[in-house]
Amino acid sequence: MTPGRLAEVVRGDLVESRHEGHLVVLDADGSVLRSVGDPHATIWPRSSLKPVQAVAMLRAGLEIDAAGLALACASHSGQDEHLAVARRTLAAAGLIEEALQNTPDLPLDPGAALAWQTAGGVASSITQNCSGKHAAMLATCVAAGWETATYRDPEHPLQLGVRSTVAELTGVPVEHVTVDGCGAPLLSTSVTGLARALGRIAAAPVREPGSPQARVALAMSGHPDLVGGRDRDVTAFLRAVPGLVAKDGAEGVYAAGLPDGSSVAFKVADGSGRPRPAILAAALDVLLEAGGADDRQRAAVRAVGATPVLGHGRPVGEVVATVGEVRVA
Repeated sequence: MTPGRLAEVVRGDLVESRHEGHLVVLDADGSVLRSVGDPHATIWPRSSLKPVQAVAMLRAGLEIDAAGLALACASHSGQDEHLAVARRTLAAAGLIEEALQNTPDLPLDPGAALAWQTAGGVASSITQNCSGKHAAMLATCVAAGWETATYRDPEHPLQLGVRSTVAELTGVPVEHVTVDGCGAPLLSTSVTGLARALGRIAAAPVREPGSPQARVALAMSGHPDLVGGRDRDVTAFLRAVPGLVAKDGAEGVYAAGLPDGSSVAFKVADGSGRPRPAILAAALDVLLEAGGADDRQRAAVRAVGATPVLGHGRPVGEVVATVGEVRVA
């Protein structure tokens, strides 16, 4: 599991620091186009696994609209539109906010957090970035007739279904289980397994129309603002590439799939989120070039990934991503 170089932080005319990790870029048929480090490294996929969890919920009978499904896949910013959708998901299942068991927190978006606190709000489950997923988990339990009070238990029927779906879509047995930051079970996979799963979901509208995977793909690509939020790079990537399924995760994880089934996933070894947009843009550019995308779309992706290094408030360098031996600034 020796990591390789994923990005360099350039300030002025010097490389100031480097980020290493593991990355894989898969072609539409699942073959490896590029890799860095160990593409089979076992990782905690963190929130990048949410689209797969959402597939499991639909398979278990979750009844939800596209907006609610997009929020179930989100690490949302806690803006008003996100809270409204989470509350609607709960209400449709006959549940109240107090049923949520995700770790209380303030909204991720600084402006939303300030507005919430100014209005007298404190850290809560509804404003925490995983409230859409937890609301959908509870709604799934109601639809299936399962106990809601223990929905986070790894042995709960909901979580057993999630585990089975993760193993199926990633093609990798779940060998490790722990607790994610939000309190839900967190399941291990490999970098390649995570890429494979996102590629299968993104390709589903064409390959498996009407399937749970297809519904997740269409919800995410159709509601980019709900998957992240204003000023979030994941939302900008979803807007830049029609049909893209992309999900960021804590501790330097990112994964994305294109409608043709090609995909990418990576884990930054030091857990930093700083180089993630640049690395994803570089990897997507490889896939878009291979797929014959026009220069305008590739430029839009590179623009999202542009990560300037500032000196006295102005750009004096940039984060430069590497994908194999190919550098994409």
